[in-house]
Order: sequence, then structure tokens, then C-alpha cells
Amino acid sequence: MNPNAQPGDETRGLPSMWGRALLLGLLLAGLALLASSEAFQSLLRRVLAAVAPVISAHPVWGAVLFVLLSALSAMLAFFSSALLLPVALQAWGKAVCVLLLWVGWLLGGAFAYGIARAWGRPLIRRLTSARQLAHFEERISRRTPFGVVLLFQLAVPSEIPGYVLGLARYGLRRYLAVLALAELPYAVGTVYLGESFLEQHTAMLLGLGAAGILAGLWAFHLLRERLGTRPPSSG
Repeated sequence: MNPNAQPGDETRGLPSMWGRALLLGLLLAGLALLASSEAFQSLLRRVLAAVAPVISAHPVWGAVLFVLLSALSAMLAFFSSALLLPVALQAWGKAVCVLLLWVGWLLGGAFAYGIARAWGRPLIRRLTSARQLAHFEERISRRTPFGVVLLFQLAVPSEIPGYVLGLARYGLRRYLAVLALAELPYAVGTVYLGESFLEQHTAMLLGLGAAGILAGLWAFHLLRERLGTRPPSSG
């Protein structure tokens, strides 16, 4: 640790939690507008009706594709599987959709961890934010407490922790436990958010989305406090 560091230096450079919350709030408002738009919902129903026979004819391959795309969304900042959620809900229902989404995110996190551990910085800097990667790499080590790593997984975009913890050579079994615990509530919340969107329950959509944003802010605040007042040991 830098002996000349001033109080609060450890948290300087953290991504703005309020900026991220504002962006998520704007996305949530956009979803609410689309959910209440009869023209959009009519278009969506036509798309789902066209896709349903394809999924019915190839249920296993459809599920595999959804899991793989969910895994990809957990590894790349610019890719999201959210657009596939209405199709998945229509095809498999909430419980199976939660399971498939959770498994996909677990695979994506494990792949990100493996890529970072095997190939290191030159490759992963092409896959995620170099600034955030460098910032958290200075603060997260193989000896960081389990609770702090769990907060890290809950608080930041899902593609970041796997790369950082792989570089830090954090224990694989502990990382998988963190990943499973952190991603399950997000998978459940995402599926219920998607269902409320499909069924045009705008109030529920806004409530679930706001709860998710507040939970993320809370986790980010706790993480910043832990990293600021008790920096992880260097590995």
C-alpha cells in the first residue's frame, strides 16, 4: 500500500454508482414505456408467435442456445441476453427460465475466470473495461475475505469480477460459491421483471426494477466502504 496515500484514496476512481444507477433508471423507464405501448406489445406477440414453433420443434437446442448466450452476456459488457428473455419465458416458464439463466451466468463467470487465469491481461483488456479492471485489480487479491468478494460480485457489472478474480488467482471453489450466491437472486429478479414486462404489469415492473437498483447501490456502497477502510492484502 502506498504510505503517502490520503484517506479515501483507495476508493478514488471507483465507477460512479450514481451514474450507473441513473443509466439503469433510464433503461427501466424505457422498459415501462414499452410495456405500456400496445403497438410494441402487438409486435412482440407476433414475434413470439413466430418463434414458438421453432422452440417447440427443437426444445433442447433452444435451451442450450439460451444458456450459451446468457454465458456470453456474463463475459462481455456490450452483449446482453435480456432480449431473449420474452422468448425463453414463453417457451419454458419462470422456473426453468431462472434455472437456465442462472446456469448460463455461472458458466460465463467460470469462463471469464478461466480466461483471465490462463491468458492474463493482454486478452481480457480486449473484453472488458481496462479502467475498471485496473482499479479493482489493485484492491482484490487471493486473500480478500469471502464477504468482500461477494459484495464485489453483487455490486459491479457481472463481466468484471470473473476477470479480476482470475488474475488474482482467487480460489476457484470459493469463486464459484460467490458466483452461485450472487447470481441466483439476480436471475430470479430478471425473470420476474421479464414476466411483468410481458404481462404489462407496469407497477410491478417499476417496483422490481427500483428494488434491484437500490440493492445494487447498497452493495456498491458497502463494497466501497470495505475497500476504502480495509484494503485487501496484496497477493
